[in-house]
Amino acid sequence: MVSRDRAPLTRAVAAAAVAPLLLLAACGGGDDEPGLTPPPTTSPVEGGDSTGDAAATSTGSNPVQDGFTSAAGGNDAATQTTTEPEGPKEITIGAAGDLLLHAPVIRNAQANAGGEGYDFVPMFADVTDLLSDNDLTICHMETPISADNTNLTVPRVLIFNSPREIADAVVAAGYDGCDFASNHTWDQGLSGLAETQQVLEEAGLQYAGPVADESEAGHYATYEVDDVTVAQFGYTYTIYNSGQPTTDIPPDAPWLGDYLWPVIGAEGIIADAEAAKEDGADFVVVSMHWGNEYWTDPTDQQRELAAELLESDAVDLILGTHVHVIQPCEKINDKYVIYGLGNFLSNQSPDTTRGKLRKETQEGMIARFHLTKDADGTVTSQMEFQPTRVQIDNHVIRLATPEEHAETYDRVVETMDRLGENACDAEPMS
Repeated sequence: MVSRDRAPLTRAVAAAAVAPLLLLAACGGGDDEPGLTPPPTTSPVEGGDSTGDAAATSTGSNPVQDGFTSAAGGNDAATQTTTEPEGPKEITIGAAGDLLLHAPVIRNAQANAGGEGYDFVPMFADVTDLLSDNDLTICHMETPISADNTNLTVPRVLIFNSPREIADAVVAAGYDGCDFASNHTWDQGLSGLAETQQVLEEAGLQYAGPVADESEAGHYATYEVDDVTVAQFGYTYTIYNSGQPTTDIPPDAPWLGDYLWPVIGAEGIIADAEAAKEDGADFVVVSMHWGNEYWTDPTDQQRELAAELLESDAVDLILGTHVHVIQPCEKINDKYVIYGLGNFLSNQSPDTTRGKLRKETQEGMIARFHLTKDADGTVTSQMEFQPTRVQIDNHVIRLATPEEHAETYDRVVETMDRLGENACDAEPMS
């Protein structure tokens, strides 16, 4: 049983704005959908978000960019009553990567429904058992959702809008909630943001990330599982579909700046997390839209921010999205950050982009985290993961094992250890 608290937060710290050095792009994914090309790439990627030829073909370690700068009770002796200490609290949280609904994905959903509406459920058939086998499972919704299935994503245009049936499919697959904090948050403007939030909530999904109503500014998703409360926040480097780095805030929605991590900095995120714990959260999950697209290594920017967040007592888990490939995990202060969960559902592939995108763009994972909070408040965690691969002809998400889709399996397992054997102790499920 999960429930969401809409109580607004009061931010304890106003952090200074910073300009992230990110490779930004719109999320392309098909031979009929060219991508945008931001600096410093040298050639456009047809059908991809955008990347240069080196990024499209390299499978080794990527260069690392610098550039992140974060913004900078005792017992009452007169009290005679005593309280028995709480026992440990435990929860298992599942998460998977981007749900990025390109036009070809939508066309296959329409075909699944016989031309009447859209049916995304078959795409999740192979992974439903794993997604459902958690106390709660969280998705990242990359694209806006239309409340009435109008103005949907069309080929060759990277301004997204998805059919509302995706929300029902997400519920059927075993998800309990989603964040919608990305560089596509503003693809359909304020009304599109409102519709996305509306559709997810009407489907029974909890919602984290930017909100369309100023009166809800600062809200976060709250999950109640037995006696355990989990808060989830969603932040992004930009809400604009832009090929250039930007932390611009829409003049008609100034509160959206609270969801831009380069604007509020680590201190702003920690202040949000602390407020959630003061409100009763046992664990705080932070979803971060960050990094350089198609890079299998996290940037210095990502690692510095993750370390600052996880060294605090307020943040217990970081889920990274945006880069469209798997990035490694790291364990800091006995808590995990997975820098990139990859693409869970999309049309990105070398086969759909005439070889311009990396084969890693077809790959994702289901990550499972077991979190424990001891009586003294100390949080420890363990992680396991299941590699996945999208079958491009019908967009069914397949499990990658040593026997099936072994190349994907081996590559994901290797990537998870990319930061060194002592950086992350996560183990594959199969």
